[in-house]
Amino acid sequence: MSYIRFENIVKSFGSNTVLKDINLEVEKGQLVTLLGPSGCGKSTLLRCLSGLETVTSGKVYLDDKDITDVNPKDRDIGMVFQQYSLFPNMDVAQNVAFGLKMKKVPNAEIDKRVKEMVDIVGLSDHLHHYPSELSGGQQQRAALARAMVTNPKVLLLDEPLSAIDALLRHSLQVEIRRIQQELNMTAIFVTHDQDEAMVMSDVIHLMYNGKIEQSAAPTEMYTEPVSKFAATFIGHYNMVPVDAFKKMTGVDGEGTDVAFRPEVIDISTKPVEREGCVTIKGHVVVSLPHGNVLRYAVMCGDHQIDVDVLFKKATIIPNGTDVYLTLKQDDCIFL
Repeated sequence: MSYIRFENIVKSFGSNTVLKDINLEVEKGQLVTLLGPSGCGKSTLLRCLSGLETVTSGKVYLDDKDITDVNPKDRDIGMVFQQYSLFPNMDVAQNVAFGLKMKKVPNAEIDKRVKEMVDIVGLSDHLHHYPSELSGGQQQRAALARAMVTNPKVLLLDEPLSAIDALLRHSLQVEIRRIQQELNMTAIFVTHDQDEAMVMSDVIHLMYNGKIEQSAAPTEMYTEPVSKFAATFIGHYNMVPVDAFKKMTGVDGEGTDVAFRPEVIDISTKPVEREGCVTIKGHVVVSLPHGNVLRYAVMCGDHQIDVDVLFKKATIIPNGTDVYLTLKQDDCIFL
C-alpha cells in the first residue's frame, strides 16, 4: 500500500477547476517532485495534502489513513515555502525549537533534537544567530531544520530554492537530497525547474493543465516522453512533423511529430552511413556556446534542428557550411 495516495482529486475555485481528477501515489522514503509550468496545479495539490486547501471532491490518504477532512495541525506534515518565514525575533535555535515547544516536548528533549538537526543542516556555528544575520542559503537550511525537527510523516517543499542564486541553489539541491536520504524522510518537492527535478527526484510527476501528464523516474522521463508537451518541457527536444521527417529521411511512423535530442546527433561535413541510422542534410545557420557545449542551429529544409557537441575550438564548423546530421532511428520518438 502506498504511503501517500491522492484518489480522484478535484479542486475548483469558483468556475475554475485547477485539479482535474488527480490520481497519484508516493512510496515511503521517496523524494517525489511535482514538476510543471506556473498555473498547472502543483502547489494546489501540495496544499490539499497539507490541509491548507480543502478538496472539492476525492480522497487524500497518508500512512493508510484518510486525512481528507483532518485539521492541518493534526496531519503531522512539515512544510518549507519559498518565503522561509523565520521568526525575526528568534535565533536559529529558537526557530528550530518552535514546533517542539508547541507540542510541549520536554526541554531536555528539545535541546537534544535541535542540536542534532542543526548539525545535520550544517548550522552548528550559527545556533544563536538571528535571521537577519544569516545568508539566504542559511535561512533556507534553518527553515528546513524547523520543518524536519518534529519528525513529520512527510515533508512538503514548495519551490523553496526559487529565490536563491544559481550557484548556491545547486549546492542546496544536493544538500536537501542528502538530508532526505539520510533521514529516510518522505518528501514532495514542487518546482518548475526541470533540471532541479532531474537532480533531486526518485520520481517526477509532470503536471499540465491540472492533470498528470507523465509519471516516471528522471531518466525515463528524459529519454521516453509520452507526449509533445513532455518532450518540450523536459530537457530540449527537436520536434519535426512526421511528414517532414519522412521527406528528410524516408522513415515513416505513427503520430504527428518526431522528437529527438540535440546531443544524440552527430554532425559532419561529409555524409556518414551507419547501420540503423538516418542522415539529414542541411546547413549551419549559427553556433552558440553553452558552457562546455556548442549548439549548432542547422536548417534542414524548412525546419531548424539543434545539434549539441562538446565545445572544441579547433573543430568549429563555420556558418553557412553544408553538413550531414546522423542519428539512430532508436533515438527518434514518434509522438
